Amino acid sequence: MKRTELARMIDHTVLGPSATREAVVKLCREAIELNAASACVDGCHARLVAEKLQGTDVKVCIVIGFPHGMAATAAKACEARTAIEDGADELDMVINVAALKEGDTEAVIEDIRTICKVAKAAPRPVLVKAILETARLTDEEKVAGARLAKEAGADFVKTSTGFGPSGATVEDVALLRSTVGPEMGVKAAGGIRDYETAIAMIDAGATRIGASRSIDILSGAESDEEPPASGTS
Repeated sequence: MKRTELARMIDHTVLGPSATREAVVKLCREAIELNAASACVDGCHARLVAEKLQGTDVKVCIVIGFPHGMAATAAKACEARTAIEDGADELDMVINVAALKEGDTEAVIEDIRTICKVAKAAPRPVLVKAILETARLTDEEKVAGARLAKEAGADFVKTSTGFGPSGATVEDVALLRSTVGPEMGVKAAGGIRDYETAIAMIDAGATRIGASRSIDILSGAESDEEPPASGTS
């Protein structure tokens, strides 16, 4: 895959307590240089990232209910509204994993639907990605979560936060893709550190990759430059 094509599928990411202002500014600079799909950060950095990315094609992606998804739905909605006001173009929300495991489908779908409603009320298009944290789920729960995310109106279903027991797997990406069909996005995230792994996820059905090691991933991609013509002049 060409480097530019792959870069446009990557959410370049820095999250958690190590995400200092300096680290976030560096992330934005790299995201612009790579022409990544987005720069993905915690909500406290939304305004900073929106400022740094202004005038570029790189979107502002903000996590909601991160990393456990156990905040009240109203709190997630407030977080989402604030993120949008601060410049977010995309919201990566963690679903209520416990409710899904308990079979409380009403709670799960209302949680996701509420964030989707906040996004739809925004003055500009805002995407919602529902994070399932697949490492904590059985295959049956993964399928159920993906179906609920689709029914609730999410634009993507996402494998992992990167803070769970493990990250994305090819098998989980393929399962999510077969569940939601071709019209919904699938984001693979967590543990994707090289080109080969990223391509395996894409081949399995991922349309977006979440990664902090984007530069390493793209180092294995094909150059966008045309090879020199063969033969003599």
